[in-house]
Amino acid sequence: MAHTDRKQVPLEFEQPLQALAQQIENLEKQLADNPAIESDLARLHEQYDLLRRSLYSKLRPIDHLELARHKQRPYTRDYFERWDSEWIEMHGDRKGADDPAMVLGLLRIGGHKVVGIGTQKGRSLRDKQQCNFGMPQPEGYRKALRGIRHAEKFNLPIVTLIDTPGAYPGMAAEEHNQAEAIAVNLMELAGVTVPVVAVVTGEGGSGGALAIGVANRILMLEHSVYSVISPEGCASILWRSPDKVSEACQAMKMTAKELLQLGVVDEVIDEPLGGAHNDYDTVATNAKMGLIRHLDNLRNLNRSQLREDRQKKFRNIGAFYEPAAV
Repeated sequence: MAHTDRKQVPLEFEQPLQALAQQIENLEKQLADNPAIESDLARLHEQYDLLRRSLYSKLRPIDHLELARHKQRPYTRDYFERWDSEWIEMHGDRKGADDPAMVLGLLRIGGHKVVGIGTQKGRSLRDKQQCNFGMPQPEGYRKALRGIRHAEKFNLPIVTLIDTPGAYPGMAAEEHNQAEAIAVNLMELAGVTVPVVAVVTGEGGSGGALAIGVANRILMLEHSVYSVISPEGCASILWRSPDKVSEACQAMKMTAKELLQLGVVDEVIDEPLGGAHNDYDTVATNAKMGLIRHLDNLRNLNRSQLREDRQKKFRNIGAFYEPAAV
């Protein structure tokens, strides 16, 4: 997947491109019989590229949300396989279950041997059902916890990839103590003495994302989003209307560039024009370079400094002001 496919189902904001794409497709069918139209075809290609660049330079927060949720966006396994074709997957939480929504493995990223942890949404309908559409169960977070403790024991950096609407809120998850599983991960990640680097690759939602996101450095792909609640949930609470999702996206400051300005994340990783789903190899390389850069920098800290650095980062997130005295 190294090129743009105009035949992909367009997102809402990409609709203006469809008329041009249809014209290009029609001319390409006629080219063999009428070589004279080659110049017209080249002109339409140029118009298509210019319009596409213009659209992607003016994206609204809700447009970024659509891209973050794109069904062809690369997931954890796509990244791991491109970073290390010989990566070793670890299954199970050692308590009796294995949640496919959470991927755990050992891999090399550049010169770093790391423990990789990431959420997985699934491609086919069957895969999506098995992965619970990227919403981990308590067993998934306990599998991640196994990886966190393994990294601490063997002094290996931790790399986490976040793409989940949140932890699964169903009855079975609550019966298996979802809140406790997330809380334990938060505590363990806050206290480990190895480097932790997180990458929000798609949708980072609520405590389900934070459970693998307490990191020394947090990176975000250009069109990913990261928020305390879904925009739909925010709209239903604040406006009591599903029609206010766009306003919620705007108010929540959930895009990568906004969160970089607020100091919540440390770097925004460029995506190919049109989004990560257009070129898996390029976005995987961009993410790998960012990870290597931050892992190299964190090598300069000793184990206790790594823990202090991480805790200080999260204590400094957020801002408040005191109103003037009346």
